[in-house]
Parts: sequence; structure tokens; C-alpha cells
Amino acid sequence: MAGGTWNQTDLPVLPGFYMAFRSAAAAAVQAGERGVVIMPVKAHWGPVKQFAEVRSESDIAKLYAIDETGGATAYTSLRFALLGGASKVLAYRLSDGTDAKASKTLKDGAGTPVDVLKLDAKQTGARGNNFKVTVQVNPADAGLKDIKLFEGNTLLRTFTFADGSVQAAVDAVNEDAANVWVTASKIASGNGALAPIAGAALTGGASGISGIANADYVNALSAFETQTFNAVALDGISDAALHASLVAWVARIRGEGHGAIAVLGGSLADDKAADAVGKAAQRSASYNHEGIVNVGTGAVLADVEYSSAQVAAYVAGLIAGQPLNGSTTYASSPFQDVVRRWTRSEQEQAVRGGVFLHVHDGRIVKALRGVNSLVTLGAGQNAAWKKIRTIRVLDSVNADLQRTAEDQYIGKVNNTEEGRLALVGACKQYMAALASAGVIEATGYDVAVDASVPAAADQVFLKWEARLTDVVEQIFGTFIVQ
Repeated sequence: MAGGTWNQTDLPVLPGFYMAFRSAAAAAVQAGERGVVIMPVKAHWGPVKQFAEVRSESDIAKLYAIDETGGATAYTSLRFALLGGASKVLAYRLSDGTDAKASKTLKDGAGTPVDVLKLDAKQTGARGNNFKVTVQVNPADAGLKDIKLFEGNTLLRTFTFADGSVQAAVDAVNEDAANVWVTASKIASGNGALAPIAGAALTGGASGISGIANADYVNALSAFETQTFNAVALDGISDAALHASLVAWVARIRGEGHGAIAVLGGSLADDKAADAVGKAAQRSASYNHEGIVNVGTGAVLADVEYSSAQVAAYVAGLIAGQPLNGSTTYASSPFQDVVRRWTRSEQEQAVRGGVFLHVHDGRIVKALRGVNSLVTLGAGQNAAWKKIRTIRVLDSVNADLQRTAEDQYIGKVNNTEEGRLALVGACKQYMAALASAGVIEATGYDVAVDASVPAAADQVFLKWEARLTDVVEQIFGTFIVQ
């Protein structure tokens, strides 16, 4: 009888059952999802205080509409994040609590008309007031009727049903899978026949925007903690008090292991001021955190000026969407200009002061240098902590390792020599992947159990060594003239 062990380089010749015993390093660290931005928005349509995934501009139109009158911010903010390169934006619609659905009650055609059917917008918001409804005999079959739903002059949907039954009309509206605009409910049977109407508007829709306060944003931040994301931005808000709350929140969640970068900016008036560089540097000094990026200037897109607070959404998408071996330094943008062109000395002051700046180089608008708002180094930090790329790599490594440890090792692997070797082996595989991608130097990295720290029976202390790579940001040359 043949049997025993085997290895891949020396396979047995005889038939039989062969078993190879290996350590459990197969549960290697896998990279998590990158490119996710989370953001609060204000809108005239869409789910309230719920997260909605936005991956394209068409998603914005479907979920929140394009209308930005009356303080709505969803379209520009979400579009900018996608333009920056975010793979996904988690949008969270705010409300002051007064949001309401538009509605219209339809009557029957009997002697004294009776309310028989009610149409309600599927979402709260002023957009519902743009809906109009027409009830008419179906032009192809006199035994049928149509409810036509318009938004302005645009026909959204036609619901066809058998005349003489209110319930048939309700079912035609509610069972239409393509209907994302209204729901129907039966009030009474009446004589069963809906009375004809033409272009009757739904009314009562309210967006709940005017009373939104800083507290609503702070409450949204608590909800954000239930999600996984790489960057966060506000929807164009430059309020200093709210920024302070966000900075404190980012510092806390980063301390709890949730590596996320927040991107903030100032008002258009500050962006265009004669002392714009001083105002931007002052903001960075007040943040002074590696997890906060301060955008220093507004930008122009399609001849519209946007503040740096609005451009922050774009930068959040840019940061989140960059590969780990990439950099935001000199990243080109879709903007046609900046609202104020800074002089060279102002640009130098911005970089030293922790300001993320867009500049027009005479051809295109591009990011100047990928720096965060860290101005004064803390304990255990060096100059690399001032770079966005460094923080993104550290955050990503931490997130990947934490997730894999929770899924594959904590509570599942015995704290024995074999178990510890399995954990170290998985970590080394992950480091090798980072080295292959050019994120860390290909030589000199290592992971080992740190025996210098006393460990309890359920504890493992690891020691990591690696040198992060960087991109070329400065080239110096000497030209020798003979």
C-alpha cells in the first residue's frame, strides 16, 4: 500500500493516498474595496437619512434629481466626487424633519364626485410638486383607461387599466416595476370609473432643507460610522464650527481603527480674497491633522465658479480613487481654471502650510502637491506623515489587516507556535503583494512576532518593518556648459 506525504516538486510515482500537512497561511490578507467616498447631501428627492450608492451621473439623476435650487447640493457634490475618481459614493440625504411627499386625490365620475384614489410621490421633496397627472380613455380601446404621469411636460409613465375598477387602477400603478415616482392607494370604490382630468399637479411636496443645521450633519456622522469608506467630504459647507466637529470626529474614528481622510475647504469669498493664502493656511493650522485635507482654492467648470468647499468633494474622489502606488501630486483635473491664480511664493507658502492647492500651469488645472493639513508633527511622526499618499497606504494596510484578522484569525486560530507562524505567513504574503505593486520597497520588509513585549495567552504582538515608496516630485539637474 502506497501513501505518505508529498510535495509539489517531487510528486510520488505509485498510486495511493498522500497527505501534506502545512501551516494555515492560506488565509492570506486580501485587499479591501478602495475608492469609496461618503457624503451628506441636500436634495428635493430621494431617500431621507438613508445611504444610497451612487456610481454614475445617471444614478444621481435617478436618486436625487438634478435640480439644485433652494439649497439642494446633491448633484454637484456627488458629480464632483465621481469626476475625481471615486468608484462609489455613499450619499446620505439630510432633512430638517419637515420633508413631505406630494400627492393628488382622484375622483370618480358619478353624479356627486367621490374621492376614490390617492397618488403619493414615492419620495419626499419639492420635486413631487412637478408631477402632473392626466386621466383619459385609452385611445386604442374604449374599455380601458390611462393614467399618464408627467414631470413638467415630459411623460414619465402611462398606466393602463380596465375601466370601471378603482382597484385595477391602483394595481396598474403599484405593480409597474418601472414606476419609481408614485404609489396609489384606494380610498373608496365609488362607481369604479375615474373621472377624466388633464394635467392636475401633485401638491404638498417639501424638501426639508431650509432648517438643516450643524446638528443634522453631526448626527449624520454617527450614521457614517456604520459604513466602510475611504474619504469623507461635506456638500460645500465651509462653516468653521462644523469643520471643528468633523475634525474631532475624524481624529476619534481614526484612533479607533477606521482609517478615513476628510476633505474640507473654504468659501468662495475666502478663495478669491487678496489674502486667500493666509486664510487657507489658517484653516490648515486649525486642523493640523494627517487625516484632514484642506483645499485652498475654488475652481471653474463650464464657466461656473465653485468654492474650495465644493471642490473638496472632487478632491475626496481623487484621493479615494488613486491606486496605492499613485499620487495626487500633479494630478490633472477637469476644471478649466481656478478662481484665483496664486503666485509662486504663495504656492510655496501653501505647501509649507499644509494646503492642497489646484494651479493653472498655462495649459491645464492640476493639483500642486499631495499634502494634508498636518503642519506640526506629533510624537512618532516624520515628514512623510504630511503626504496624502503615506496616510492612504497606512490606512489601507491597517484596514486590510484588521479585516482579515477578524475574519480569519481572531477566535479561529490557536495561539500556538503554528498558529502564530500562520498569521505571520499571511502578513508576509500581503507585504509581498505591496512590494510587487511598488507600494513598499521590494527589499528590507519583514514581519515577525515581537517577543520583546510580554503577551498573555490570547495575545500576539507583531513587529513590522517596511520602507514606503514615493513618487518623483522634484527633479534637480545640473547643466554643464563647456
